[in-house]
Amino acid sequence: MSNYKISIQETNNPTIIKFSANEFLSKNSYEFKNIDDAQNSPLAQQLFYLPFVKTVYISGNFIAVERYNIVNWSDVSEEVATQIENYLNEGKPVLIEDEASKQVPVTVYAESTPNPTVMKFVANKKLVTTIWEFKNIDEASDAPLAKALFHFPFVKEVFIDENYISITKYDMAEWGEVTLELREFIRTYIADDKEIVSKSAPQKKETEQVTDEQFEKLDTTSQQIINILEEYVKPAVASDGGNIMFKDFNEEEQRVSVILQGACSGCPSSTFTLKNGIETMLREMLSNPNIKVEALNG
Repeated sequence: MSNYKISIQETNNPTIIKFSANEFLSKNSYEFKNIDDAQNSPLAQQLFYLPFVKTVYISGNFIAVERYNIVNWSDVSEEVATQIENYLNEGKPVLIEDEASKQVPVTVYAESTPNPTVMKFVANKKLVTTIWEFKNIDEASDAPLAKALFHFPFVKEVFIDENYISITKYDMAEWGEVTLELREFIRTYIADDKEIVSKSAPQKKETEQVTDEQFEKLDTTSQQIINILEEYVKPAVASDGGNIMFKDFNEEEQRVSVILQGACSGCPSSTFTLKNGIETMLREMLSNPNIKVEALNG
């Protein structure tokens, strides 16, 4: 039985709040303007009974709600989150999808990365809700797609995040020889609606994000570093098929340790570039010329 947890996320629009779930809610995206419009979404219909709900969006693992100006989100967001969480944990349906809506064509395209041994395969559908990294087939026992990819003899590592998969290859093959085969394999796998990662798969410590609770226990400098990495570094790194994670901050040595994953891991040039780039950014933004960055491969 699923145990849904809902977290509240603010957006750039003050009238819209995202309620993110720890599991997928929908493979497609929907927008409902009123209760009649939401006939195929019992959950959206229930939300429209709240007098301040203007629009409901359902996509991937989140529900976004736009409010009328009769209330502030600070007054009602916790109540709405609890209502959604209880609804889901009662096993009620989010959507009643017809066969036509399920047949969304899957597209996958290949994208080169700064690391010549890594290729990024981007899908038009959300694949996972959290980061997964697999160094070998044994680690992929609870990840059917990664396990299948390891059966290609040239696949060395698999990194999965949101809507893309970064694959690290051995030198025995050139990307020009295997990219098309991999792209079609991944596209077919997703189109067949096969499981990407098992719901029971344990999260590796190296891929766990800092939780809100852990964040609050950190010192002020560590919190500032995490915020800088999240806002300025992660988006650029993700576009290159990788990820960066805060590990720790040694105040005595003024050393920041970060973990590189995906396309960023194991690439000497990208490791050097990232280390120096992050070091310069942190020194400037924290007004601390003594900060050093240690980049560790995930």
